[in-house]
Amino acid sequence: MPDNNDQDSAISFGAFRLFPRSRLLEKDGVPLHLGGRALDILIFLAERAGEVVDKRELVKRVWADVNVDEGSLRFHITSLRKALGDAGEGARYVVNVPGRGYCFTAPLLRAAPAEVRTSAVAPSLQSLPAPLARMIGRDDAVEKIAAELSLHRFVTIVGPGGIGKTSVALAVAHGQQAGFEGQVCFVDFGALTDPRLVSGTIAAALGLTVSSGDPIPGLLQSLRSRRMLLLFDSCEHIIDELAPLAERMVREAPALHVLATSRESFRTEGERVYRLFPLDCPPQRDGLSMADVLAYPASQLFVERITESLSEFELSEEDAPLVADICRRLDGIALAIELAAGRVNAYGIAGTASLLDSRFSLLWRGRRTAIPRHQTLSAALSWSYDLLPAAESATLRGLSVFVGPFTLEAALAVAASQGIDEAEAVEAISNLLSKSLIATSPAERRLRYRLLDTTRAFVGDKLVESGESARVARAHADYFRDFLHDISVKSTGMQSTGGFLPYADHLPNVRAALTWSFSEAGDRAVGVDLAAAAAQFFLELTLLTECHSWTQQALASADGIDSRKEMTLQAALGVSVMFTQGNTEGVRSAFTRSLHLAEGLDDLHWQLWLLRGLHIYLTRVGDFHGALGTGVQGESVARKLNDPTSTLNVEWMLGVAHHLIGNQDKAVQFCESAMVHNPGSQRLNIGHLGYDDRIVALVALARGLWLSGRPDRAIEAARYTVREAEQLEQPLTLGIALIWTIYVFLWVGDWTSAESLIERLIDHAARHFLGPYHAVGIGQKGELLLRRGDIAGGIEHLRRSQATLYATRHRIMTTVFATALAEGLAAQNQAGEALRTIDEAIAQIGDHGESFDMPEMLRVKADILVQSARTTEAETWLQQSLALSRRQGARGWELRGAMSLVHIWQQAGRKRDAQALLAPLVAQYHEGLSSRDLIAAKALLSVLN
Repeated sequence: MPDNNDQDSAISFGAFRLFPRSRLLEKDGVPLHLGGRALDILIFLAERAGEVVDKRELVKRVWADVNVDEGSLRFHITSLRKALGDAGEGARYVVNVPGRGYCFTAPLLRAAPAEVRTSAVAPSLQSLPAPLARMIGRDDAVEKIAAELSLHRFVTIVGPGGIGKTSVALAVAHGQQAGFEGQVCFVDFGALTDPRLVSGTIAAALGLTVSSGDPIPGLLQSLRSRRMLLLFDSCEHIIDELAPLAERMVREAPALHVLATSRESFRTEGERVYRLFPLDCPPQRDGLSMADVLAYPASQLFVERITESLSEFELSEEDAPLVADICRRLDGIALAIELAAGRVNAYGIAGTASLLDSRFSLLWRGRRTAIPRHQTLSAALSWSYDLLPAAESATLRGLSVFVGPFTLEAALAVAASQGIDEAEAVEAISNLLSKSLIATSPAERRLRYRLLDTTRAFVGDKLVESGESARVARAHADYFRDFLHDISVKSTGMQSTGGFLPYADHLPNVRAALTWSFSEAGDRAVGVDLAAAAAQFFLELTLLTECHSWTQQALASADGIDSRKEMTLQAALGVSVMFTQGNTEGVRSAFTRSLHLAEGLDDLHWQLWLLRGLHIYLTRVGDFHGALGTGVQGESVARKLNDPTSTLNVEWMLGVAHHLIGNQDKAVQFCESAMVHNPGSQRLNIGHLGYDDRIVALVALARGLWLSGRPDRAIEAARYTVREAEQLEQPLTLGIALIWTIYVFLWVGDWTSAESLIERLIDHAARHFLGPYHAVGIGQKGELLLRRGDIAGGIEHLRRSQATLYATRHRIMTTVFATALAEGLAAQNQAGEALRTIDEAIAQIGDHGESFDMPEMLRVKADILVQSARTTEAETWLQQSLALSRRQGARGWELRGAMSLVHIWQQAGRKRDAQALLAPLVAQYHEGLSSRDLIAAKALLSVLN
């Protein structure tokens, strides 16, 4: 039968009845809960039963102008089929026609309007407002609230203003109309200003005639015999009067169900609270595509609201990340997103995003038909703010100073500056949380609070208007200065448990406090103290650029600074400059000044810490004997401390220095403890100098094992070192582990592993702004290219690397790369330039004495001389290389030098001497027999034999 314009015609199929106009689906007379999208699909397919509906047409009908992929359609088709029982009964109501679309195949029966159970609300009741044409991202909430309502009879939807509580409640109520046979009543308390009129407002909505001064008895009498649903909307401002009445109504009317919306719960007997959270927003990460962005409800709402006013709008890949950023900055609040979408017509996506920082965004107007408090974001927030008692509004204003999450202790410190005592502030914060003006933020150690960005912007303006901003900002800075100072005291010295890492979420507030302190309106004395307290915090979080900026400002602003604060600032300045700008003389000066202050304070822990910093600096500039000297100096300090942890650190300092000088047996002896040391028992130095001493010792151990003739153990230690460094999540630590273990793989000839680690190092250094490390990665890539036969590419990479390393005085690697560059030049028959390059590298080592790579440099020089037919000279240099290798215990270099000399003797007919030199060396190897050098040595012996 034809549809009727005024009444809802039922479409029957199987056990189901579909009411398209009421958007209701029943099975055997019982309402069936179905998601909004799935219901849209069913209605459209049923209207064209027997036809194959093209997928694109179906998507356009259901999603309008929002771009979605076919996967979304398939997902909702699957949900629809599950609801219809396809899987269990085999009744294929919705059939997929491959390559074409979907078809509704069940025979339909349309009932006449007179036969349809009416869903119209009784005239005496306050009718429900129309629901949203389509609600985004709330299907799950609607289903859960409906289920709660059927079980518990009193449900309150709680959330901040503009989040969509009313829209969700109306969707639930419309879905319940059939179940309550039309007995659903809407009571809007939003415009009610006199709490004494609460009961009369309910009675009027129910169509009751009030003939006495107290309407409650008659109201309760009317409700006791009726099965109905009351929807109370916007209850927060009259909740004290409404809560006891609602509790009594539910208790005395056994068939009554109440659904309420409020910014805080009723806290009554029998109430179930459903907290409505913001719409899910795209995460903050690089590389988000348009499809990624539109997979989130917040973005879908934003785009859909734009298309309502700009029908030709199409989201581009370029604008998609901006949409994601807008939704995140608006905290997924539906009202805020809709208001922002309304600005796109005037300002575009990029312009709207830029205006979010403006206070005028709070004044953007929405739909003319919206209730007054929802027409601007400011109005929505004012509605809540104006309801607050004085203590709560003052507390909320003060909390606007926080950026990101904050603790209860921090909030109480700021509240105290507002003249609010602790007990009163605790109560105020609890009430603000229950009123949805403060949100909780997940944290591993303890509860954190935060203000939504929109709320923070609003009450921040109120703070300025009240003239309280300077006082609150000072209290905020004072709190974080004291907080960081206390942690510094607890984690002083070489032994540390990663004291600052658990408090990394305070970073935005520390930055804000420093910014205020050094501003014109701030207090530079507070800034100096705060920078000194925060120095180790920034180092432990590897925020080296920020550490440099704040410590430099503090030292420039300091006037009569005390010795301990200057010591802390100078040390942090030295570390941050060393790792971001290179090994300048300023680094040595900062460490030396800080060490002098530590000695004056007789602070042994800081002395050892600073000797460690100097040790790192000296190794990086290539002064390996100087580094050994700081280790010896550290031994004296460690003996005074009589602390096993300090002793272990000094042993590792000595081991690293011995490795770099070329004393490989001592290096292995001092560093072997790093393999057996339990990293879970102590975290050594991890934050104070940006990386872990144990990892540096492991690196020296892995390299020392290869040099001393134990390739397999070296590979095992290298892989272990990288795994351990990864677990520490310290960018500098991992960078160092990668740089130095890469050579173990290059030395054994495992070029595949070397390539993987090199590419990882280059990417890691770029992401963490570790300039010298990036240059090292480029140089190592050049070495690998040479080994694989790309001589021109290898030389180009090595030259680029050397230019940066010389500019930053990162000399620890320059001789290594100069050696590789000399080999590459020789391979291009540029023997003269190759010889000059290797001679300059050898001369560089001459400034500081021996080094671990001197035997290899001498060997390479000899190979270049052979190329120039200077064989006798070459043999002399090779003999020096072999002698130095034996003195260093560097069997790896000795084997390479021996093979170069064997080639000379082979050409001279001295095969017996060559065999006598090489065979004993090969025989000393009991592992690593498949490494490249040993394969080559055994092949050479085979030829000699």
